[in-house]
Order: sequence, then structure tokens, then C-alpha cells
Amino acid sequence: MGPRTSAGLSILTATTFARAAHLRTVCRSDARRETRNGYSANPNGRNLVNESEILVDAFARIHDVVHATVDELPPPALTYRIDSDANTIGWLIWHLTRVQDDHIAGVADSEQVWTAAGWAERFKLPFDASDIGYGHSSADVAAVAADRELLLGYHDATYERTLDYLRSLSGADLDAVVDENWTPAVTLGVRLISVISDDLQHAGQAAYVAGVYGRSQN
Repeated sequence: MGPRTSAGLSILTATTFARAAHLRTVCRSDARRETRNGYSANPNGRNLVNESEILVDAFARIHDVVHATVDELPPPALTYRIDSDANTIGWLIWHLTRVQDDHIAGVADSEQVWTAAGWAERFKLPFDASDIGYGHSSADVAAVAADRELLLGYHDATYERTLDYLRSLSGADLDAVVDENWTPAVTLGVRLISVISDDLQHAGQAAYVAGVYGRSQN
């Protein structure tokens, strides 16, 4: 037996239920990624990619994991908690999308999709429109009870906005300093990698919770 969760399940066992959907999506995504992300092939058959395309690929993988996790989940799974204070799938997907939306809007100097496209009004959450989920309490997590269509709709809209921005960048743009509140100062490239890292962690957590939920129903 491996390490155990608070729900009394082996981590290895619980993740098995999420892994199948994830691997299926990764394999499918890799097969079509060249076409979707606009990679160009040289005469030797190798793909020529630039910095922008690599970033597009990374955010596409986050998008794929989100859909692989949420697409076929029953409504109760979105608010399922491994223990009384654990994060839900719904909150995790909302939070990772809010982080992405907030940070992309910040570096692009544009309004967030959350407010510009009316998603804040549609979600009707009891938070300030600027809230992205940092420091949320257990009660705050429970308040994010959006349905699958709302969660994926907002995530997809943010993803499309992200792609538009990334495809406008050159390699030189990534060296621009976007935050001087840290030492060393944060460049655009570092900020984008930070978002990718944060999003992938939360997407993986959501997939894990989905696996535990599936196990609990057997």
C-alpha cells in the first residue's frame, strides 16, 4: 500500500481512476498538436518551433487536462470533497482559470475575460470581481458551486484569450520586465511559466479528486 489520503485510499489507487482519462487526452492531443498549434515542418521532417509556440503548447495541455477531468463528470462530483475542508473540483477549475485570466490580462494590459465577457455576473459568486481564490477559506471553496457548462465556458474563453496573446509575442518580448516587486525582477517569460506551473498543479489536483470521487461511487 502507498501513502494514504484522508479518505483512506491509496494515492496510487485513487489516481488510477483519473489517469486513464488523462493519458487518453494526452495521446490524442499529441497526435493533433502539430496542426492545432501551427508547427511548421522542415525538409527533414522535424518541427520548427519558436518560444510562442512552446507556450501555446503548454497552455493547450492545461486546457486538455481540464476537459479530460470535467467533460463527463456528474454534477455531484464538482462539489465533492475528500474531507470537510478539502478543495473541490469546481473550485480548483475556477481558481486556476481565474489565475490565468488575471495574469494574462495583467501582462497584456487588458481587461480580464471574467469581467469583460460577463462571466462574473453569470457565476454570481459572493466575492469581489477581482478575487482569484488566493487565501480562500473552506466556506469560500464551498461557495463555488458552478455547473460544468459554466466552468468550462469560462475556462475556454480564457484559453482562447491566452492563445491570442501568446501568438502575438516574439522571443524578445519574453525578456521584458513585468514585475519589479521581486528580486530578481520578474520577466514576462518567468511570469508565464509561473502561470503554467500553478495551473498544471491545480489541474492535476482536480483530476486526482475526480479519481477519488469515482472510487467512492464503487
